Amino acid sequence: MVPNRIWASPMCQYSADARDGMPTDWHLVHLGSLARGGAGMVMTEATAVSPEGRITGWDLGIWNDAQRDALARIVDFIHARGSVAAVQLAHAGRKASTYPEWLGTGSEPVGDGGWTPVAPSAVAFPGYAEPTALDGAGIAGVVADFAAAARRAMEAGFDVVELHAAHGYLLHQFLSPLANHRTDAWGGSLEGRARLLLDVVRAVRAEVGDDVPVLVRFSGTDWVEGGWTIEDTETVAAWTADAGADWFDVSSGGMTPDARIPVGPGYQVPLATAVRTATGLPVNAVGMIETAAQAEEIVASGRADAVMLARPLLRDPHLPLAWAAELGAEITWPVQYRRAKPRRVVPA
Repeated sequence: MVPNRIWASPMCQYSADARDGMPTDWHLVHLGSLARGGAGMVMTEATAVSPEGRITGWDLGIWNDAQRDALARIVDFIHARGSVAAVQLAHAGRKASTYPEWLGTGSEPVGDGGWTPVAPSAVAFPGYAEPTALDGAGIAGVVADFAAAARRAMEAGFDVVELHAAHGYLLHQFLSPLANHRTDAWGGSLEGRARLLLDVVRAVRAEVGDDVPVLVRFSGTDWVEGGWTIEDTETVAAWTADAGADWFDVSSGGMTPDARIPVGPGYQVPLATAVRTATGLPVNAVGMIETAAQAEEIVASGRADAVMLARPLLRDPHLPLAWAAELGAEITWPVQYRRAKPRRVVPA
């Protein structure tokens, strides 16, 4: 049971040491503070299912048992604070082997520790290195990597698994005609482009069993003519539900840097609502949700079933506690912090 509808969105930290995908004390404190601050669900950053699936050499991973065991410590802390622990499983595809934003831009050369990325087609993300197109064996390997990562996530104690099919990363690359130029069974029609995602959903569901929620994060649209559309998202979301997905986390963009995105308060909420209406399944809304009243309206009106926060929680990890006080809602405070809990004043 998730204690409330304010959830911590996956936020890359690029802070794994020694390029080994291992979580550090930074991850414990970062994710732990979000749970301490009252988020009902705390989700890891995009956690790579294979070494070549990392966005950067400093990304978190879950492709081996040592990573699993180190993540279990963080999961235990999240649970101790009363929050649900979720992991976002990801593969960066053609957007892999890049620099953290504070170290540079573009692809990190192979000679400096980078690697050659893989993708549905040998089409580079603008400004990045050209990837290698995956063959049939490579695609099967991706499915197996997601399944193995899901199994390790269960062993680490995570309650929820999310599959990252958004923001221009590998599963989204297969979905979008802007990146997928294949003419075989994994390209061309919408059915072909969705094949990898559906195979991954089925494989992950088989690993985690029937009782573990499986979320899929979609980019609702590429915001580019000829790209992925909200109508495509509605259709494929329904297919993933048939394959075993339970819930959708709807963001947008990320496929190309020249997308013209109409950014503004709650600008992605209509995309989430469209998927909710089309599938009848619950959705998260995310993106420029900045106030308690705004978040409350989104959920109370039925436009989404939960809100995910990213930058607001980086600014204030205790925002759920503050918003609960503002809305007059009860929420569990850490015993160590209860002296700071606002007192409700009853007018005379």
